[in-house]
Amino acid sequence: MKKNVLITGITGFVGSHLADYIFSLNDGNIEIHGTRRWRSPVENIEHIIEKIQLHYCELLDAKSVQDLIASVRPDIIFHLAAQSYVMTSFSAPVNTLETNICGTVNLLEAVRYAKIDPVIHICSSSEVYGQVRENEVPIRESQLFRPASPYAVSKVGEDMLAFQYGLSYGLRIITTRMFTHTGPRRGEVFVTSAFARQIARIEAGIQEPVLKVGNLESVRTFADVRDTVRAYWLLVHKCKPGEVYNIGGSVSMTVGDMLNKLLSMTDKKIAIKVDPALLRPSDVTLQIPDCAKFRQATGWEPEIPFEKTLKDLLDFWRDYYARRKKRA
Repeated sequence: MKKNVLITGITGFVGSHLADYIFSLNDGNIEIHGTRRWRSPVENIEHIIEKIQLHYCELLDAKSVQDLIASVRPDIIFHLAAQSYVMTSFSAPVNTLETNICGTVNLLEAVRYAKIDPVIHICSSSEVYGQVRENEVPIRESQLFRPASPYAVSKVGEDMLAFQYGLSYGLRIITTRMFTHTGPRRGEVFVTSAFARQIARIEAGIQEPVLKVGNLESVRTFADVRDTVRAYWLLVHKCKPGEVYNIGGSVSMTVGDMLNKLLSMTDKKIAIKVDPALLRPSDVTLQIPDCAKFRQATGWEPEIPFEKTLKDLLDFWRDYYARRKKRA
């Protein structure tokens, strides 16, 4: 019997990699469904688009979501669709809150009305912890929330909705608080990808050899997106509904140290310039997770070296500009 897996936001960074991973399992009993909006780009899934059942769906339109769930009747839901850029949340706080909180309500209500019982992965964020103190790292799931952006507030709301719908209605929801993850296809506004993209542009002669940066002193713990989606698959098969799990990599460093690793992968001499527009009104500068709970439940460990993650990301942008040059 076919098992229907629904990935909201399948055209995005993590969603497309998750679909890739599920296909790599070669399980003929899994059918992948994904949501897209009419304006969603499909570059990330072009190589698998014929294998996916794509559905037009607007998460902020309750009827749209109800029709989707009634049609697909998923056995597993990975809810990855979100307004996920922190800086955008400062300039568009209402849109961020509506998309991430109301969109999640619409999804959970649609599951209730369809009278189905899927396992639901709600993707919260390490940003809910906000600015932790040095004596509070590594960060455990019990850490107090101190959200430092509208995005973080929206994820606190989503996180609490997951708890409430499990408590009130018995929905089988598992929540993750994922720490920084990156790799090929990462959106250009996120720090690792923003740096890699600028290096690729400089190498291609499109940009002057000056790389714009924000706060380089923040400490982040990095994971590869391909390790991340493997973790998500284990999550829905081995973890307990009603629980929350930190997931993160094993490599911690400042953003500046990460940049230096990227710069070591190019022969170009590049100057660094702080761009005030890239500095957040309030920042989160210390993110080191304690992932013992998740690792004990699943046996998961990161496998991909961080240097490979960065090289693959840089090569992704190099290939992008090489293709553009050929089309010109």
